[in-house]
Amino acid sequence: MPSFRIGSAFGVPVKLDLTFLLVLPLFAYLIGTRIESTAELFNDSVDAGLSIGSLTAGSTPWLIGIVAAISLFACVLAHEFGHSLVAMHYGYPIDSITLWLFGGIASLSELPEDWKKEFQIAVAGPAVSVVIGVASYGLATALPIGSDGLTYLLLYLGVLNVALAVFNLLPAFPMDGGRILRALLGRTRSFAEATQIAADVGKAIAILMGLVGLVRFDIILVGIAFFVYIAASGEAQQVTTKAAFEGVRVKDVMTPVDRLHVIAPDASVQELLQRMVQERHTGYPVVENGEPVGIVTLDDAREVRDVEREAYEVGEIMSTDLVRIGPGEEAMTAMTRMQEHGVGRLPVVHDGTLVGLVSRSDLMAALDVLREGGSLSDSAAAGQAPVDRPN
Repeated sequence: MPSFRIGSAFGVPVKLDLTFLLVLPLFAYLIGTRIESTAELFNDSVDAGLSIGSLTAGSTPWLIGIVAAISLFACVLAHEFGHSLVAMHYGYPIDSITLWLFGGIASLSELPEDWKKEFQIAVAGPAVSVVIGVASYGLATALPIGSDGLTYLLLYLGVLNVALAVFNLLPAFPMDGGRILRALLGRTRSFAEATQIAADVGKAIAILMGLVGLVRFDIILVGIAFFVYIAASGEAQQVTTKAAFEGVRVKDVMTPVDRLHVIAPDASVQELLQRMVQERHTGYPVVENGEPVGIVTLDDAREVRDVEREAYEVGEIMSTDLVRIGPGEEAMTAMTRMQEHGVGRLPVVHDGTLVGLVSRSDLMAALDVLREGGSLSDSAAAGQAPVDRPN
């Protein structure tokens, strides 16, 4: 869901996802309705001496619930800053920290492949939660008798922060425990292999959590399980793809310009559609004097009515906001750039001149060859080099 920035700290933008605004009142309500039972538990377990009557009088439960819910997410934010500050210490920039339905996410610009660095980054978050939990408990025991509301709040935060640390240490990749597992596996294995093993363990734990959540009718646990499973699969795929593309450049997978179908900006839309039918393409680079000036797709052509297609030229409907890439850049960079900009193909430009085109189909075809242990040069020599296909 959409998110918006609320500020920054240590140079890291802090964002709120809309799901956070939905779940915060729910958390406040749940905390407020369980104050009596939780206070009795504190009295029985740590002899807190809390007055149940004062905690449940009037609007006090709802006030405590609101303050506790906000404080809990503040602790989650501190947890994420634990990860972020250690990552920044090692030179890994943090794009942002986002608070959302299931807590917080610190988005690293680059994943650390050094197992020692990843271990320290992963451990930092739970360590911060434990420190906050112990400090909260210590403050609660030091308060004078009669400070029931504040004592209850500190005890509650103390227990929840320790519970948060313990839960995050489950080896359910990509949670903190899963990243710790990957770091330990990375001592003797490649980063890609360690990631795959950690992801498999994470998905197994996610399935178990999901089953427990269904049996207990715990929708939050089911949601966490779903998130863990999807995130583990996604990151494992990203890492294995990056490993497969190691050393592969755009020039190795692109369709070179001498085999490329291009169109001029002064061609009619009718001519464009005829060529799409004949050549079985759904997109063309628009080239003028050897220089790419746009990209035109079937969707662009469909916006022109049938009776006007002879009158309209390609230059009038093409997209001029080109996302380009150089032939010497990494193939993984091309894939990332396509994902970031939501496009299916990139003009490959060198010194202002179009030298080729790389599409998502080209990259996936090359990836299939590489995963089978083949060579891109052998594939090209056999006439099997990737070509631009409809996406």
